[in-house]
Amino acid sequence: MANSPQSKKRARQSEARFAVNKARRSRIRTFLRKVEEAIESGDKEAASAALKAAQPELMRGVTKGVYHKNTAARKVSRLAARVKALG
Repeated sequence: MANSPQSKKRARQSEARFAVNKARRSRIRTFLRKVEEAIESGDKEAASAALKAAQPELMRGVTKGVYHKNTAARKVSRLAARVKALG
């Protein structure tokens, strides 16, 4: 348990960052889910549009420290390959 004023403040800051990061991660997952659903439906136009919307969100997650750069690049790459493979 936090005892000193400094550790109490750090605990508050940590909670606030956790809430922000959680919301950001959830938002990114929503964008990724939309791409997945478009791929599942087989609609290439909708899938590519969803991917175009998801890509900047993922990269914003990288700049904000929610995801590692390589993780985001891997996700984008795999989704792009799946969208490209659609007939």
